[in-house]
Amino acid sequence: MPDLSRRSALILGGVGIAGTAVGGTGFFVNQRISSTTSRAIPSGSDLVEPPELRSVSGTLTVDLESSPQQVTIAGRDVRALSYNGGVPGPTLRVRAGDTLSVSLRNGLADPSNLHVHGLHVSPENNGDNMFVTVEAGDSFDYQYELPANHPPGVYWYHPHHHGFVADQVFGGLYGAIIVEDPDPIPASRERVLVISDMTLDSAGTISAATAMEKMSGREGDLVLVNGQLTPSMTSRPGERERWRIVNACVSRYLRLRLDGQQLSLLGIDSGRFEAAHEVDEVVLAPGNRADLLVTGTAGTSVLRAHTYDRGMSGGMMMGGGGSTAAADVALASFIVTGDDVATVAAIPGQPVPRDLRTATVTARRELIFAMGMGGDMGGGMGGDTGSGMDGGMGGGVGRGMMSATINGQVFDATRVDTTVQFDSVEDWLLTNTSPLDHPVHLHVWPMQIIEQSGRPVETIMWQDVVNIPARSTVLVRIAFDDFSGRTVYHCHILDHEDSGMMGVVTAN
Repeated sequence: MPDLSRRSALILGGVGIAGTAVGGTGFFVNQRISSTTSRAIPSGSDLVEPPELRSVSGTLTVDLESSPQQVTIAGRDVRALSYNGGVPGPTLRVRAGDTLSVSLRNGLADPSNLHVHGLHVSPENNGDNMFVTVEAGDSFDYQYELPANHPPGVYWYHPHHHGFVADQVFGGLYGAIIVEDPDPIPASRERVLVISDMTLDSAGTISAATAMEKMSGREGDLVLVNGQLTPSMTSRPGERERWRIVNACVSRYLRLRLDGQQLSLLGIDSGRFEAAHEVDEVVLAPGNRADLLVTGTAGTSVLRAHTYDRGMSGGMMMGGGGSTAAADVALASFIVTGDDVATVAAIPGQPVPRDLRTATVTARRELIFAMGMGGDMGGGMGGDTGSGMDGGMGGGVGRGMMSATINGQVFDATRVDTTVQFDSVEDWLLTNTSPLDHPVHLHVWPMQIIEQSGRPVETIMWQDVVNIPARSTVLVRIAFDDFSGRTVYHCHILDHEDSGMMGVVTAN
C-alpha cells in the first residue's frame, strides 16, 4: 500500500485508507486488588492482560495505589511506577448508569491525582476534578456517576497533576476503563491492549527526559503492550476477536497495521460508528482509543506501529529535532492456526450518533496552539510560575527554552481562560501554528469534528482527543450539556501539557 501522509491518516480521526472512503439495584459489592502483584512478562511470551474489576448491581468500588514497584519488562528488573503493582493497572469494567468509586492512595514521592480520560462525568468536587492535589502519602476518594445514556467504549485513567503528568505516565501509571455495550457485540474473545513506551537506563530505572525530548515530546525506546515486549496472541481461522486498544504513550502516535487479517473499526474514543468500518490501518494520537474487531485468517501476522511523521521541532531550541520514529515497531505477533470456526453472527448496527451539524451555535472561538522560545515556564496547579531548567521529575523546561502556549498563555490554575454557557453548543476553531502536531483533549465533553483545514467532514465523527496537524486547523462543535463546572483542555503530548499548553474552561 502507498504510504499515508500524517494529515490524510488522521483526517477522519484515526481511520486509515480503507476507512477514509466512508468518512464517519441491588447489593453493594466492594472489589479490591492486591497492591503487591507484578504481572509484566519478558519479551515473546503469551499476552497477559491486566486483571479486571467489574461493577455489580450498578457499583464498582476500587482501591487504587500508585507507588514505585519492581517489575519485569523485556527480561529486566525495572523500577517503574505502578497502580496496584501492575503495569498497566487493573482494567475497570462498568456500565452506563453505574457509580464508580475509586479510593486513590498516593504512594509516590510527588503529588498526583486521577483523571478518568474520556468519561462523560462531572468535573466538580470528587468527580473528574483536575484541581484536586493528592500529596505524597495522602489519599482521596473519587466518585464518578455515569449517566444512564453514557456511550459504550474504551476509556482509560492516568495521573493529571500539572507538571508531573508526563513523568508519571511514562513511568507506568495508566489503566483501561471499559463501558460495556447495552447489547453485546458477537465476538469469540475480547482483549485489552494498552500500548505504552518507556526508556530504561543501565540500572533499570526509567530515564528522565532531556530538554530536547520535552520540547518534541518524549518517545521511549521500548514500546510495550500491557507492559510486555512483543507478546504473542493465538486464534483460529474465522474467529472474531474484539481488541480494546489504548494509546497510553506520552507522545508517540500509533499507526497500527495487522496485515493479512480482516479489521473492522467500531469507533474511536467514545465515538461509535453506525456501522463498523473495514480498515487497513488505524492511527491513534496519544490518548486516543480504538474499538477494533479482528477476524482471523490462517497464518502469522505482526501488529506493527508504522512510522508516523508528526512534524519537526527544528529551529525552536538548539537546532534541529525530528519527531518521527526511526523505524517501524513490532508490537505483538498474531498466530492464527487450527480448524476453521463456525461463522460468527453479523455485527449488529449501532444507534445513529448524535449530529450537531444542524444545531444552533451560540458562540464561536479560536484556540491557537503555539510553540517557540519562552520565558519562565511554570504554571503549576497553584499558579506558581517557577523558573530554571528542570531535566528531571516535575516538568516544565525552564527559562529561555520552549514556550508551549494556548492563545499566548501558559497554564495557570487560578485563571479561567474560557467561560461557556451551560447547555449551549459552541464552535471551537483549533489552530496549530507550530511545526509539530498537537492532539487536543477536552475533558468531560466530547467534540464532533466539523472541518479539517476548512474542508467539511461528511460523516459523524466524535472524539475527545482530536489531532491538529502542524500549521493546520480543525473545527469542532461541542455541546456543553449534562454537567456544569470547571475543567481543562490541553495538548495530549504530555510534555507539552506540563510545559503550559493547557487552559481552564468553566461551564456556568
